[in-house]
Amino acid sequence: MVDDDTRLRELLKSFLSRSGLRVSTAGNAAQARQQLDALHFDLIVLDVMMPGQTGLEFAGELRKTNDVPILMLTAMGDPKDRIAGLEKGVDDYLGKPFEPRELLLRIQSILRRGRPVEAPATAPDRVTFGPFQFDMALGELTQKDKRVPLTDAEIALLRALGAQLGEVMSRETLSKSVGGGVNERAIDVQVTRLRRKIEPDPGFPRYLRTVRGQGYRLVDA
Repeated sequence: MVDDDTRLRELLKSFLSRSGLRVSTAGNAAQARQQLDALHFDLIVLDVMMPGQTGLEFAGELRKTNDVPILMLTAMGDPKDRIAGLEKGVDDYLGKPFEPRELLLRIQSILRRGRPVEAPATAPDRVTFGPFQFDMALGELTQKDKRVPLTDAEIALLRALGAQLGEVMSRETLSKSVGGGVNERAIDVQVTRLRRKIEPDPGFPRYLRTVRGQGYRLVDA
């Protein structure tokens, strides 16, 4: 829990701890970075407006080396602000003020999506495209045996596309697969971010292709 509001931080820590979660807190990005260097976390709840490095800046920096899910707290309700967060790799948003119960439910939803799950019986165990292999059950993407860091939303997106390899999937279908309040417009943002990790030239995608007026499809080009 990273928030410069000491009272809110401690109240939420108490509430979430009573709900069975183990919670650590930090008042700014620098304190959070120290804890991340020492411990492994399953999720970061991150405030946008903080002194020093903002939550958006911290999320963008963190995504370069760490794929831990991020739930961002923000008083900014403008859609462009939420899109900016998704572009930085944030997995979900919750606007202030909010009910602690809703925060708990969103946290639980993200944690469920991040757990290894069995792939559907009709889906392959692994999907191969170009030099990449994606383990459907573990949600792990590798390129020549080197792991490629993915966000929680990117894993869900690849699972959905991989289960229907070569077939077109609409934005509506993909938004339901990704979950966490990700709308159809935000799917385009997630696709753009994923292309930066898997495409030799993201501007001319070879594997994750756009089908005009229909959606997207993953192919083994």
